[in-house]
Amino acid sequence: MKNSYCSHYAWAEIDLDALSFNLTQVRNLVGKEKKILAVVKANAYGHGLVPVAHELEALGIDFFGVAFLEEGVRLRTAGITKPIVILGGVFPSQGERVIAFNLTPVVYDLAAAQSLEAEGRRQRKRIPVHIKIDTGMNRLGVPDEAVKEFFVRLKGLDHLEIEGILSHFSSVHLRNAESQRFTKSQAERYRTGLAALRDLSITAPLLHMGNSASIIEGVMPELTMVRAGLILYGAYPSKDLEAAVPLKPMMTLKATVIQIRAVAPDVAIGYGRTFSTKRTSRIATITAGYGDGYTCRLSNRGTVLIRGKPAPVVGSVCMDLTMVDITEVPDAKVGDEVVLMGSQEGATISANDLAEWSEIIPYEILCGVSQRVPRIYKKHGEIAPKENEG
Repeated sequence: MKNSYCSHYAWAEIDLDALSFNLTQVRNLVGKEKKILAVVKANAYGHGLVPVAHELEALGIDFFGVAFLEEGVRLRTAGITKPIVILGGVFPSQGERVIAFNLTPVVYDLAAAQSLEAEGRRQRKRIPVHIKIDTGMNRLGVPDEAVKEFFVRLKGLDHLEIEGILSHFSSVHLRNAESQRFTKSQAERYRTGLAALRDLSITAPLLHMGNSASIIEGVMPELTMVRAGLILYGAYPSKDLEAAVPLKPMMTLKATVIQIRAVAPDVAIGYGRTFSTKRTSRIATITAGYGDGYTCRLSNRGTVLIRGKPAPVVGSVCMDLTMVDITEVPDAKVGDEVVLMGSQEGATISANDLAEWSEIIPYEILCGVSQRVPRIYKKHGEIAPKENEG
């Protein structure tokens, strides 16, 4: 099984058909009437911002969510036309570009709101905004005890159009009793905030708090929009949710075997001599390392696939290379294709597997695949046209 595309480095194959499948799963879970915001921040969780957004727009997505203004500008420059919500908000100096690129900022403090109002007045334009309420995550948002006062002051800003009210669940992906109680508490605090707004005769068409885990769990069905992130890319917020809905991973991360050597027992491998052979072994060096996003946490803990068989990582993961034990893969040869994440001959290593071995979260695994790793986009089993890459 030879390396099909590249030589002497890692690459990622991105399956656009999997994206379509996963979006269909989201639609089946939430129903046809609910709007879906696709979270494409952080380079679409490592999958490629522009090509993923183009595919989602073609699939009829309703909204996009980015972290900051520059990501939204990049989408507009690439020709994306659907609404783009800046989930991290904007700085006071960015109002002019918000209007120029037709972006929708999240607002969570009065200074940002007043700055946007001033720019809207100057240009004689109304700016759609989504207001974030903090219901217990204590990260961003108007504190729920200050919601009424905040909106009283916001009502005087004539050039802001309140399009959405949002918050964010912190623990819905966890199934222990304490986390489930906290999720219910957050939902009630959000509902209380909405009730306070109704008392002020303030409503918004888009009410969203749901993330991938709450989509899977069916939390707060009364919301009018959900924010789908990890679920679109075919990974699960936690292992506990894997049986709840079928998903197809979009990314397969691959490398190549470039050297194989026979090693006697009791020989140290790699930096720091963190591993020594216990037997006569065959050790392969493969073309991926932490410079590609294959984290050092996988040193002596991870496994790759070669010819459909598992090969454990031995020694410390290097910047560009990693060593694996192929003693149990006797037919492995130099030039063989290596799967670090994905499927090969019926065997699979998922982002969730890598996260568990690394003791991090699957979001970090996907986002960590570095920019130097080429992305090869595939659709209907064929390599997608060059214009879809980015």
